[in-house]
Amino acid sequence: MIFDMQLTYQPYNLLLKHPFTIAKFSRTSTPLMLVQIEHEGQIGYGEASMVPYMGESHESAAAYLNKVDVKRITYPFDYAEISNYLDSIETGNPAIKAAIDIALHDLEGKLRGMPCWQLLGTNPVVMPVTSYTIGIDTKDIVIQKLHEVPDVKVIKVKLGRDTDRELIQTIRAITDKPLYADANQGWTDLRKTLDHIHWLHEQGVQLIEQPMIKADIDGNAWLTERSPIPIIADEAVQRLPDVEKAKGVYHGINIKLMKSAGMHEAKQMIDRARSLGLKVLIGCMSETSCATLAAAALAPQCDWADLDGPLLTSNNPYSMPDFADGKWQLSNKPGFGLELK
Repeated sequence: MIFDMQLTYQPYNLLLKHPFTIAKFSRTSTPLMLVQIEHEGQIGYGEASMVPYMGESHESAAAYLNKVDVKRITYPFDYAEISNYLDSIETGNPAIKAAIDIALHDLEGKLRGMPCWQLLGTNPVVMPVTSYTIGIDTKDIVIQKLHEVPDVKVIKVKLGRDTDRELIQTIRAITDKPLYADANQGWTDLRKTLDHIHWLHEQGVQLIEQPMIKADIDGNAWLTERSPIPIIADEAVQRLPDVEKAKGVYHGINIKLMKSAGMHEAKQMIDRARSLGLKVLIGCMSETSCATLAAAALAPQCDWADLDGPLLTSNNPYSMPDFADGKWQLSNKPGFGLELK
């Protein structure tokens, strides 16, 4: 049966509380495309977070959405078929495809009167804590950021420059909370990197994302074999076919809905990683409550979570989801339980 669905969208600029700096980039805002799919009086909400280095923009997202024929989407949703259709329109563009997928999941939950986490077979009781990211910055600004940290249990640190140790020492002078680290492909010398990893282990770092450039498969595998800390693929893993390539090179993978083209493929990636003995971190770009709740619906199926988008931004167009004991609290409302301001 073909439904008369309506797809609408709105460009949005998400502002960050502080300039966000990683090994090779810095920004103060992130372009988003907010998507709505309406059917039978219910609205599903989706979101594309298009960080500049991924190559998408307001213009590319609008051009893509104008090619989507929502009459091709039938209910009950066959997400595999929908994913194939969206990929057939154009290659790439994972964030705007994710926006459609997220909106459909929210819509399905509302049409079925069920929370999305239940549709996905998630157990909310095992929700992991989410980390809170501190970008690369001056010592004074890092101290200021640490004093603004909400009630989180883990701090994530962006590394990849020659100031790494100073940054860690600055953080350790303020807090003894466990740390995650993300080098964003910023390290180049294998021996120095391994020594650095051992030092980070002593400082309470519990995992490290993408230490070397993603093309250096042998280098990353060499580190993984010797590292006392789990090494997690980030830039090296985008969509489902990449998961297989991570085995033997990394201890685990970082899944982001904006890379995986949405929740359907993210769930497939989690299941595939588990079958290969890989650990799973679910992460995010700069995102609102919408994409955060979408990822949170899958987070209990993962080992770690880095879903701090709403905590780092200043103009979230939606209400802040419930957050307690360092964890996002899943709602029993149909869909994501997303609330408009």
